Amino acid sequence: MVRYYPTLNRPTAPAISICIANYNGVQVLGDCIESLLNQQANIAIEIIIHDDASSDGSVEWIRQHYPCVELLAADKNAGFCVANNRMVAHARGDYVLLLNNDAALFPDALATLLSASNGLPVAGIISLPQYDWKTGHLVDRGCLLDPFYNPVPNLEPSRKDVGMVIGACMFMPRALWNTLGGFPEWMGSLAEDMYLCCVARLCGHPVIVTASSGYRHHQGASFGGNRVNSGKLQTTYRRRALSERNKTAILLICTPGPLVWLLLLLHCCLLAAEGLILALLKHDAILWRQVYVNVFVQLRQNGVAWRIQRLTVQRRRIIQPFVYWKKFVCVPRKLIMLFRHGIPELR
Repeated sequence: MVRYYPTLNRPTAPAISICIANYNGVQVLGDCIESLLNQQANIAIEIIIHDDASSDGSVEWIRQHYPCVELLAADKNAGFCVANNRMVAHARGDYVLLLNNDAALFPDALATLLSASNGLPVAGIISLPQYDWKTGHLVDRGCLLDPFYNPVPNLEPSRKDVGMVIGACMFMPRALWNTLGGFPEWMGSLAEDMYLCCVARLCGHPVIVTASSGYRHHQGASFGGNRVNSGKLQTTYRRRALSERNKTAILLICTPGPLVWLLLLLHCCLLAAEGLILALLKHDAILWRQVYVNVFVQLRQNGVAWRIQRLTVQRRRIIQPFVYWKKFVCVPRKLIMLFRHGIPELR
């Protein structure tokens, strides 16, 4: 059940609906909302927050401090994908901006996104350059992908057309979201942004990052992990398990042509070898079972459903495979990260 707390001054015809999925984010949510209220442009917006059964008093805090926000409060935790699908279904804006609760926009961000969208020949997915909250360093200008669907941060200012943008800040016409079908709810969280961007590109819709403006992001604060600390990449068992499962599904669903079967076989072999080596080096049987064996269990259980979804997605494809592969790089991202940061730390 989802309780609805309406705002008294919701715009009748907002240009942009900003959708914020929140779970126990009361410590960061204020900065996020304030960045929206302090935008420089005169753009009619509505702010929708889906609280996913938080236990930190988020619902009461939002109602007390930000009565201008449309609040959807779930009685049970539904996950990031469901939360965003609910908010967009509730939205009325011509455009939707999915924004993490641990992210904050630059003051000119909404105007920049709207201008970029209006400049596209066809509807597309747009994001802003991402900056680390603490250091202010550029994290990415969107991402390319490696052959096994690991995101590779793009840092080139001249490159705007990318393979995917991070779901922490994702802007598009609401009609395009509905056309693409939103986030697959079975994914729960992680890589849902990659899936939507890959499907969009297959259907001929560009995925771009603006040259200017940006947003600050507490990387990993909303889900844990995905952070480099003292030179080591830190993550969690749950994050890694969801990531590996969902990337495998995207590889199967979105890869065009018969190459998918060779890539899937190679991916599974490398994944099994990676899991065994890491489990032996770390003396960690839990890692092997929860992360790597889980991928093969999910393939067996959901393989038929994923192949059916593949047929649906590939029937809608209008671009040639070589166009799709232009947003990929050859060198596996995991290999680069291994040389740069060593074996990841899991907790």
